Amino acid sequence: MTDFDLAVIGLGYVGMPLAKEAVAAGLRVVGVDVDPRKVDALNAGQSYIDDLTDADLEHMLANGFSATLDEAVLANSNTIVICVPTPLDEDHRPDLSAVEGATKSVARNLTRGTLVVLESTTYPGTTDGVARPLLETSGLVAGVDFQLAFSPERIDPGNPKYGLRNTPKVVGGFTDTCRDRAAAFYGQFIEQIVPVSGTREAEMAKLLENTYRHVNIALVNEMAIFCDELGVDLWEAIEAAATKPFGFQKFLPGPGVGGHCIPVDPGYLSYTVRKLGYPFRFVELAQEINERMPSYVVNRVQRLLNRHKKAVNGSKVVLLGVTYKPDIADERETPALPVARALLELGAELTFVDPHVKKWSVDGTEVPREEDLAEAVVNADVTLLLQQHAAFDLDMVEDKARLVLDTRGVLAEGERVERL
Repeated sequence: MTDFDLAVIGLGYVGMPLAKEAVAAGLRVVGVDVDPRKVDALNAGQSYIDDLTDADLEHMLANGFSATLDEAVLANSNTIVICVPTPLDEDHRPDLSAVEGATKSVARNLTRGTLVVLESTTYPGTTDGVARPLLETSGLVAGVDFQLAFSPERIDPGNPKYGLRNTPKVVGGFTDTCRDRAAAFYGQFIEQIVPVSGTREAEMAKLLENTYRHVNIALVNEMAIFCDELGVDLWEAIEAAATKPFGFQKFLPGPGVGGHCIPVDPGYLSYTVRKLGYPFRFVELAQEINERMPSYVVNRVQRLLNRHKKAVNGSKVVLLGVTYKPDIADERETPALPVARALLELGAELTFVDPHVKKWSVDGTEVPREEDLAEAVVNADVTLLLQQHAAFDLDMVEDKARLVLDTRGVLAEGERVERL
């Protein structure tokens, strides 16, 4: 008998919820990572993940979970799931270095009969064309000596309704037997399994989900720009359109897109299409629109100050919320970063308020953190609401702030308050 039912490689926002649910189902789980700080924190019972409390982690540790830097544990695991980051490089091309590194570590320790699953978001063909050849350097053959599958992660940090257990799990295998083995594994702790015919279909499903969101967010972001010039309240129009019980899904504008999925995943799809010899124009246009939103927000701050005979240079600007979504500490790809960078370049005196972030810096320069929200908005020349954390007293912000630009459409417009 092997020592572990599951080894999770990559102990971040994807890997740790997976480990948590597997432990809760009674599986023997080990976590593997290359970052000693993460390994030490987990083994000490200190969680750095929004969706995993210290109490959750204490329960996991009490039920046999441990984290390690030692890849040798992979040789004693029935199932290995790879949950490492897949960012874009500086040229917006997929960076699979973490996937390749993790897969090589699996290959060095691969034993007959093991199930290997890739969950990291990537372009169609990665499991078969990148992971499989690396794994087969072990001398074992996929679909014969070991099972290989792809199952895209669908983690939504901070979502109170949908977690790993009750979010349907798409599973595609290198062979039908691989798919069935992966489906049976996930079926131990996930309520609904959605089998598809192959790994490419599973890889494409993930990219389709987030490209859909990316394109529709770009649509309302572009509408926000011209609705402002037309004098139309887009927020009201969106809420009115959302009353239609069919054929419409509500998307909201904002200061830009953040997190791993929406800014990054469509780039993987665009890369795949470009390899065929032509551009994916929808995605690239959406990328262009969404990436210009931070500069548009800064432009609106300039206009707001100008109307009150002030320049950005020397003005006190407080940012409310610097994470990429409300009520979590996740700062990945947050639009607050390019917004802050541009304001600093214009000479603004920048501070921030965020109950979930204790320290925050822009290109190595630390931005002062304000502890008292009321004091911060009273003293600022302009308050820039970037994220509507539940902890924020928005009524107080409306009442006490000198000037406010609300990028989330949660404040009532007035003489001192403008919405994006």
